[in-house]
Amino acid sequence: MKAAVLREQQTPLEIEEVQISKPGPREVLVRPVAAGVCHSDLHFVTGDYPVLLPTILGHESAGIVEEVGADVTYVKKGDHVITCLSVFCGHCTNCLTGHMVLCDREGLNRDAEEQSRLFQHDRPIHQFLNLSSFAELMLIHEHALVKVREDMPLDRAALIGCATTTGVGAVFNTAGVKPGSTVAVVGCGGVGLAAINGAVIAGAGRIIAIDMVDSKLELAKTVGATDVINGGSVDVVKAVRELTQGGCDYSFEAIGLKQTAEQCFRMLAPGGTATVIGMIPVGTMVELHGPDFLQEKKIQGSNMGSNRFRIDMPRFIDFYLNGKLHLDEMISKHIKLSDVNAALDALKTGEDARHVIIFD
Repeated sequence: MKAAVLREQQTPLEIEEVQISKPGPREVLVRPVAAGVCHSDLHFVTGDYPVLLPTILGHESAGIVEEVGADVTYVKKGDHVITCLSVFCGHCTNCLTGHMVLCDREGLNRDAEEQSRLFQHDRPIHQFLNLSSFAELMLIHEHALVKVREDMPLDRAALIGCATTTGVGAVFNTAGVKPGSTVAVVGCGGVGLAAINGAVIAGAGRIIAIDMVDSKLELAKTVGATDVINGGSVDVVKAVRELTQGGCDYSFEAIGLKQTAEQCFRMLAPGGTATVIGMIPVGTMVELHGPDFLQEKKIQGSNMGSNRFRIDMPRFIDFYLNGKLHLDEMISKHIKLSDVNAALDALKTGEDARHVIIFD
């Protein structure tokens, strides 16, 4: 099969022929139909986060089950599925207390003495985030996917595999946005737009979108932002505090920068909550003004929207098919696997929300 292989950080992916193993116990072979190119993939290309090499990137995908291994009862050949990097074991403390996204993931990968799921000329290729979706086939644990209704377009479904779940989930699950509240979202890429859309569904009274690209701010308005601020021309914190007459109830950082994380905390009203969704680079320290904690302001992280993806994702599909979740606007372009490096480069400029790979 063809796959986009990362052999060295800060270099382009290479389209190569790669071999894939047969499904073992509790494993599922999936033929991807669509895979989004996410900013998280770029973090591993640029070296912001470490990764075992060589690897096949990609983690936001939807497809059709091709084959199942022994002991798999959840899906069968022909089922439509969304994959999710939040693979869960189902029996650790975090899983049993409802925090599946924090699963310790023991026993979900093959043992060292077994054949690698992905390999080339008998040399293993590391699986990226339990998925590796920039490839014509995926071999994953059955707990890394959710079965979905077949009337859902799979290019839209792919976005639910990461961006939608991360953004909407942060609003619903991590922050618990209340109806009528004021919300600010810093960063209007795929995840930020999903957070804005999620805030609309949650019933937020005012939703302020913040970015430095006017076209993305216009897109934010189409998914529900009531106000927009171009952060390149004003003091973002001051602008939010003026719009809300003292600060917002909830803020969401959807870029992954020290400066914007600090801004999200500073723009809060007393008692407000800042949620960091973006992947702040390893080694970066976020600085906060200590006395602000006396106003009961809070800052927290969110991993993949604190999801319980087998519950959340089918609900998000219903939201889309009922016209509440705006996924059509999120797709900037359909591309081929061979165009993946151009899609990653586009993420650096911040002009586009999502390029989605469509497999033949």
